[in-house]
Amino acid sequence: MTSAVAPAISIADLATYRPANKVPASYFAAFAQDDDLADNVMFRAPAFRHHAAEDETSADMILSAASILTARHGADYLNDVDVLLTHSQLPEVPVRGCGGEVAYRLGLQPATVLDVHNGGCAAFAHMIQIAAALLAASGGRKALIGLAQNSAGQIFTQDQVRGKPQAAIPGDGAAAATLTLGANGNPVLTTVCRSYGEYAPDMTAVSQPARKYWEAGPGQIHVGFTNAKIAKVLSRGNRLVPEVAVEAAERIGIAPAELDWFITNQPNRVFLRNWREALELSEEHHPDTFDECGNLFAVGVPMTLDALIDSGRIEPGQIVMTAAFAHAGDFAAAAAIRWNGRT
Repeated sequence: MTSAVAPAISIADLATYRPANKVPASYFAAFAQDDDLADNVMFRAPAFRHHAAEDETSADMILSAASILTARHGADYLNDVDVLLTHSQLPEVPVRGCGGEVAYRLGLQPATVLDVHNGGCAAFAHMIQIAAALLAASGGRKALIGLAQNSAGQIFTQDQVRGKPQAAIPGDGAAAATLTLGANGNPVLTTVCRSYGEYAPDMTAVSQPARKYWEAGPGQIHVGFTNAKIAKVLSRGNRLVPEVAVEAAERIGIAPAELDWFITNQPNRVFLRNWREALELSEEHHPDTFDECGNLFAVGVPMTLDALIDSGRIEPGQIVMTAAFAHAGDFAAAAAIRWNGRT
């Protein structure tokens, strides 16, 4: 399924948070084990990544990002939030997300609180589209979206997992963004969301010995990678991200090669290279934060966008195309944004 933003929605501002614990690749190298996946291109480690503190929750990190917005715009900046959406890579409680807690701790009383889980690495564009629909349906004034990637320091540093090639890739972080109806601010020109349910079963959590994630047992849960699954993910990812980005570009009447900026999720350097080559863009126009942050899953797109804005390289009126795919390829999304400046 594909759909465009209707009615118009704009990003007012966004902010991101990186936990204080900056972890070098050497940490994981010290635990590296012989593994038949060790040389796979999927697992070439970034120089650094950040890990959340042991007691730092999804809500904590989203609030850290949101506090930057209130520091920038004033303590009452979020008081008119009518829609709150949150996404946690690893919800602390299986039966709920962190949306209600975030609303309470920010002192907000939104009409709608929704925890959005299935968007995965493509959640930023997905949540923009959902926020537009909910604001229009409720006559709301402002939406706040919060995203947290909190699995790196919790899942991938376990003593049975940290020696695996996959462990060195993820990092932790969070993002928060405000959105309003209309074309003021930084208008979202279109969104594209596609669901591929047939690929969902290829994303698995495993342990040795095998158990369901809620069952007690000695095996530590991690992502179930095999060479066959990696081949499928590489093939799908190489195709899906350019597809949604090209479709979004066509909708707004611009050739992909003429985009000012292209920001994607960042699973590894191979995907980053293949995606920009598919759109015929130079590395300069495809910024990333991979070597500073690793794979941030859903937070990768807003983290890189925020870093680009802070760098001063983006000029008012330029087009930012964001695109990402999730999990083993069961979801992909893109959003085209005309960036005018923080409001």
